[in-house]
Amino acid sequence: MASVSFNAVEKNFGATKVIHGISFDIADGEFLVLVGPSGCGKSTLLRMLAGLEEISGGVVAIDGKKVNDVDSKDRDIAMVFQSYALYPHMSVRDNMGFSLKLRKADPKLTTERVARAAKILNLEPYLDRYPRELSGGQRQRVAMGRAIVRDPKVFLFDEPLSNLDAKLRVAMRAEIKALHQRLKTTTVYVTHDQIEAMTMADRIVVMHDGVIEQIGTPLELYDHPDNLFVAQFIGSPAMNVVSGTLRRNAGGAFVEAAGGIRWPLAAAGNGKDGEAVVYGIRPEHLSLADTDGAHAVTAEVTVVEPTGAETELHLRAGEAEIVVVASGRTNAKPGDRIGVIPDLSLVHLFDQASGRRL
Repeated sequence: MASVSFNAVEKNFGATKVIHGISFDIADGEFLVLVGPSGCGKSTLLRMLAGLEEISGGVVAIDGKKVNDVDSKDRDIAMVFQSYALYPHMSVRDNMGFSLKLRKADPKLTTERVARAAKILNLEPYLDRYPRELSGGQRQRVAMGRAIVRDPKVFLFDEPLSNLDAKLRVAMRAEIKALHQRLKTTTVYVTHDQIEAMTMADRIVVMHDGVIEQIGTPLELYDHPDNLFVAQFIGSPAMNVVSGTLRRNAGGAFVEAAGGIRWPLAAAGNGKDGEAVVYGIRPEHLSLADTDGAHAVTAEVTVVEPTGAETELHLRAGEAEIVVVASGRTNAKPGDRIGVIPDLSLVHLFDQASGRRL
């Protein structure tokens, strides 16, 4: 196992800079997830760690040793790709043991490691099959097995579940997390799916346009987003955000939005009266009420989406489109006017110009 560090790392493709001086450390044995929208630079950062992309500036280190100029094969890392990258003419057994064969390792050691990895991943019945005879999930397990057999210092995963169906993705998430808990190998995992990030990570690095927006545990990012981008990226459905003007009076504070809608606040933080702000509240932190209830905001139902255990309601409050996740079922239907009450202890307030948390 090993620690990993990025220190002022940059990446340019010609005149275009795609990574802007990123710095952070990954602890020995940590499961760290790089998450962000497509094109934010997360896969490029992973490929620089793997030695598959040149580093334009800064230092990448594994176990305290600078690896900028170390060949990929000498970095003691193993990478699992989105496309599986299996050899179609080789059996599962040979695919998994191929890296050790290239190193001219003792055949007995190779056999032992392949058998161990196959047992961990429940691949023992498939060792003599070829990739074309396997399902997508089985192929991804073979790709993971090939990485395990190498016994690397660091595992790298580049969107490994993107090609799987929804049900299989959920199952594979659990498998990868259980694998990490068993092996305790330092793991860096890239995904654009924030649900994957939330459920798997020890810590998450949220990236956007080649910079880091925030680093923290899943619940830190969910409960205390540093800015509007993180607030809307982390959480599903996404946080409701309403632009408006902060108003303070003797009776407290509220945000006045277009259409004269008043969104209540318990406190206004560092915000000043008359300041342009963004009011944020997660769909699960809004409850349904009568339109004349205390702190209730009146809204019109536009769409009702029952999922069984919960009901997702799309509403229009003034000019704002908001979503409420209600527990159980509701009789509300499109066109109804209802009240929604935010949990004031869970309201987020952001500066409208900078997007920073107030």
